[in-house]
Amino acid sequence: MPKFIPLNYQQSSMVVINYLDQLQSGTFEHAIHHLIDTKLDISVFYPKYKNDDGGRPAYDPAALLKIILFAYSKGITSSREIQWCCETNIIFKALSCDSVPHFTTIAAFVSGRRKEIEQVFEQVLLICHEQGLLGNELFAIDGCKMPSNAAKEWSGTFKELEHKRAKLKRQIQYHMREHEKLDKSEAADEVRKQRAEQAIDTLNKAHDKIEQFLKTQAPRMGKGKRVKEVKSNITDNESAKMTTSKGTIQGYNGVATVDKKHQIVIDAQAFGEGQEQHTLKPVLEKVRQRFKQLGIKDNILSSGTIVTADTGFANEVNMQYLHEEGINGYIPDNQFRSRDPKFDEQKHKYGKRHQALKIRKKQTIPSSEFSFDPVNQTCECPAGQPISFRGIRENQQGIKTAFFEGRLSQCRVCDKKHQCMHNPAAANHRKGNGRQVSFRLDSNRPPIYTDWMKHRVDSAKGKHIYSHRMSTVEPVFGNIGTNKKLNRFSLRGKAKVQSQWQLFCLIHNLEKLHHYGNLTG
Repeated sequence: MPKFIPLNYQQSSMVVINYLDQLQSGTFEHAIHHLIDTKLDISVFYPKYKNDDGGRPAYDPAALLKIILFAYSKGITSSREIQWCCETNIIFKALSCDSVPHFTTIAAFVSGRRKEIEQVFEQVLLICHEQGLLGNELFAIDGCKMPSNAAKEWSGTFKELEHKRAKLKRQIQYHMREHEKLDKSEAADEVRKQRAEQAIDTLNKAHDKIEQFLKTQAPRMGKGKRVKEVKSNITDNESAKMTTSKGTIQGYNGVATVDKKHQIVIDAQAFGEGQEQHTLKPVLEKVRQRFKQLGIKDNILSSGTIVTADTGFANEVNMQYLHEEGINGYIPDNQFRSRDPKFDEQKHKYGKRHQALKIRKKQTIPSSEFSFDPVNQTCECPAGQPISFRGIRENQQGIKTAFFEGRLSQCRVCDKKHQCMHNPAAANHRKGNGRQVSFRLDSNRPPIYTDWMKHRVDSAKGKHIYSHRMSTVEPVFGNIGTNKKLNRFSLRGKAKVQSQWQLFCLIHNLEKLHHYGNLTG
């Protein structure tokens, strides 16, 4: 029989641990510890503590900040899991100096210290500048839409919420009648009665929740030329319903402004808006104000620094803002690829997917095949049927456009529906309208600011500059989303979500400092 070293689980041993020795030089945890202890002003957290003369001693904000930053760098955002790490993980023990903050303390620190976290973010940004990690040559702006701690099922306009409340009331009345029948029935068992009572209680809570929201809140209005009501959310009314490549979500848009030289995030803000056009100006004004406050440059946006953003930020108002402020911006409209002949080659390069799109476009009858009378503002479809005039309004480029819409009852029975409608099969099973077309009214209009931007982004210089946008900002989202595992915001309210977003961007900047700077010198 082979021999093994005997195991005695009843024995006792004493292990001597020096916590500072666990934070070995060159590691990221050592960089966090050294930065917070020697280079950051943690006194910005002190004013909220009121226990100078009495009360229980509080956990040192330096220790809390260390364990939270290290946890976020490992993709750990749960306050309970961070507490458990402080109890079991030697690195967390070393950073917290063997203190174990309760998970509620950790959660309150993240959600209730927005201004302080922003000041720490700015301190780290200043260190990046002092160590030459900011190039101030090109800033790339983009947004990352993520779900929040709110269900999209609780979203709707006030009219939609009123309909939902009425529906819940009808369901409550139905279950009440069913419960009365069960009470009168001798054959009904107690389990069915309990289930009926639970259903009534659940429906009553949902009804009261909507009732309270409608009484205490006002309709949420959108932004833009035509201000109209947008969907509110009962759980988190500062979040918004957003359409993403992965479907519709209820969440926030984390917008980051990134410096090109070392991909340092110079600004991080969260917006509860599905559209990004309205975020460009507040983001750039915040960058201008921050650089002046930190003493980097009085007006960074007027010093020739290039600003790039994708088509989601393009509209006439933003183009006018960039032009009037003298900002060296490059923001293309959503048609800029169609004007570039190089993108035509992609249909052949990437094969069937683009070929299928090309075939589908050929099958759809273009608006040029419709008979349009701009004087009388009438229109006839290729089948000779008149379609309804829906008004004149400006499109995203500020061009006046006449909109027409056919009746679904006509399009459903039309012989040309397979060539005219985008989804002819669905026309037999849904309600709504038929084919929609639009026509530009004035081809000789005066130049607008969007035209100015088109000439910039369509030039050889503009194409070269804009090509750096994706390689500047997308790796930041890849690091935060993939390596740091941030796929949703776990907090509610814009202020709390912004704190969480800034913490993740702060971690990204600390890693850049660790790799390219000198945190221990």
